[in-house]
Amino acid sequence: MEIKIIEEAKEKVVFELVGADHTLANILKERISLEKDVTACAYNVEHPLISNPKFIIESKSPKKAIESAIATLQKDLAGLKKDAEKA
Repeated sequence: MEIKIIEEAKEKVVFELVGADHTLANILKERISLEKDVTACAYNVEHPLISNPKFIIESKSPKKAIESAIATLQKDLAGLKKDAEKA
C-alpha cells in the first residue's frame, strides 16, 4: 500500500491512501485521531469504485502522528493474528 502526499504544510498533511477502501481508511482515521496533538483527522472517498481515500490531518506534527498510528496498528494487528492462530 502506498501513501501519496498531496499537500504538506507545517501543521497539516493531505494524503491519499492508494489501494485502500473504507475498511482500512476508517481504522486508520480512528487511530490517528487518538494520537497526541491531533486536532483534526478526516477522510473522504469521492467514488467507492474508482477513488482512493483522501485524508486530511491537522496536528503539531502530522507526519509523526501518521507514523505513530501506523506503528500502533501494526502491533495491534500482529497481536490479533497471534490470538487468532491460538484459537
